[in-house]
Amino acid sequence: MNQKSVLTVTLLAFLAAAFTLPAPAKAKVGAMAPDFAVTDMHGKSHKLSDFSGKFVVLEWLNYGCPFVGKQYGSGNMQSLQKQWTAKNVVWLSVISSAPGEQGHSAGAKAVADYKAKGSNATTVLLDENGAVGKAYGAATTPHMFVIDPKGKLIYNGAIDDKPTTDQADIKTAKNYVSAALTEALAGKAVSTSTSQPYGCNVKY
Repeated sequence: MNQKSVLTVTLLAFLAAAFTLPAPAKAKVGAMAPDFAVTDMHGKSHKLSDFSGKFVVLEWLNYGCPFVGKQYGSGNMQSLQKQWTAKNVVWLSVISSAPGEQGHSAGAKAVADYKAKGSNATTVLLDENGAVGKAYGAATTPHMFVIDPKGKLIYNGAIDDKPTTDQADIKTAKNYVSAALTEALAGKAVSTSTSQPYGCNVKY
């Protein structure tokens, strides 16, 4: 193969890679949250717009991740879910792990896992093709988003300010999700609207 042919092949490979890059996330704090249509663990389809008029929490989930294990093993995540759903907040756990990847779950397994972990989420969304995760730029498990009743994204980031797997840290952590919901429900601006998410990479 001559030099010209090598350059041509290299250029074609570059162009192919460039045009297969995932689209940038559309979710920006202060802007309208991307709508979606996805099936939950019971086979029921949901759109974000179905929950218009309510606060919505999106929680990216992978039970095999030790950072998620910290939250569920301590009962903290279940407690948060119960606390906020009791106040008419919709809490959607989202699994974006692809088939064959850690954390992937579907159908009866997703329901069994939900029950075994004692989850109090409104439901679990099965984002097997990763479309919802990529639209929001979900990078880690957990990665948390809060959406207001008008559909505007008001929080994007970590669940708290203690990026460890140690359950003991939860007691002294500032929970960003609770803080955002407390302020927003009181009609106040969210003081910490973004933070650096931490955890395991989402297994797209």
